[in-house]
Amino acid sequence: MKKIINKPENVVTEMLQGMAKAYPKLCYTPEVEVISRKEMGDQVGIVSGGGSGHEPAHAGYVGEGMLSAAVAGNVFASPSPDRVLKGIQLADTGKGVLLVIKNYSGDVMNFSMAQELAEMEGISVRSVVVKDDVAVPDSTFSTGRRGIAGTVFVHKCAGAKAAAGGSLDEVADVAQKVIDNVRSMGMAMSPCVLPGVGKPGFTLEENEVEIGMGIHGEPGVSKTEMKTSQEIAQLLVSKIMEDYDYTDSEVALMINGLGGTPLMELYILENDVCNYLEQLGVRVYRSYVGNYMTSIEMAGCSVSLLKLDGELKQLLDAPCDTPALRQ
Repeated sequence: MKKIINKPENVVTEMLQGMAKAYPKLCYTPEVEVISRKEMGDQVGIVSGGGSGHEPAHAGYVGEGMLSAAVAGNVFASPSPDRVLKGIQLADTGKGVLLVIKNYSGDVMNFSMAQELAEMEGISVRSVVVKDDVAVPDSTFSTGRRGIAGTVFVHKCAGAKAAAGGSLDEVADVAQKVIDNVRSMGMAMSPCVLPGVGKPGFTLEENEVEIGMGIHGEPGVSKTEMKTSQEIAQLLVSKIMEDYDYTDSEVALMINGLGGTPLMELYILENDVCNYLEQLGVRVYRSYVGNYMTSIEMAGCSVSLLKLDGELKQLLDAPCDTPALRQ
């Protein structure tokens, strides 16, 4: 497998250095692998992060209207508590910090430890745990559901609330509202190769796909033959609707690529998902199509739905300026 890298052990550092050079409003803190805003503003800080390999998540969402800082672990590995603590310290302007954690055992443990350390320093910290994946109730990587692309909606809405001057409790409450109302379901068409490993993390036959595959290659619900875009749309949306009934609701829709799926195919899926949601009585208020939370070069996609009310609409529509999302 050919990759544009130097030494495998340096990929995270060199990636973050490159990002900071590309976006002058961002700052890279070496050794702890944190990307943060140079100008924090007088607001609640928001910190997220996790293993690398999911770009643009998470550092790509650092900027005005979204995250204050993002903490990077090694590829598919949680960042250590000292890294997360540094992210909290950088994000703290005296108004407290919200941690947005995806539901993987390593992330939950290390972010929670960092929260305790920060609170010992007198920093007010609250945390929320994202678990939007409806594929499986449990997995080898988490206790309970996995956090996947729906996390980006949490970043957007909580970030907008913080930018509007919300208190730490208000920002945390908005984040929890998004978590309560967002669901996702994904599928994989090919594996990915970790830098330095040199071989795929799992195998799929030529005409085989895995429904419900996680963003680290965790097992899904089932393997099946490749289907049409219309069939994939119905399969993924139906699985989501079994868990949360969005009928007669207005939603934000995310068609997320896992890194190796062309935009052409994602837009075809967007068309089919929108058509199917219309048949179900679900109204799409806003769509996001692209690579928002990837799995290196894995081919595949996920669908996320967020039920909206007036407040969440306003927060989604609020301006933001980050490497991966600007509006």
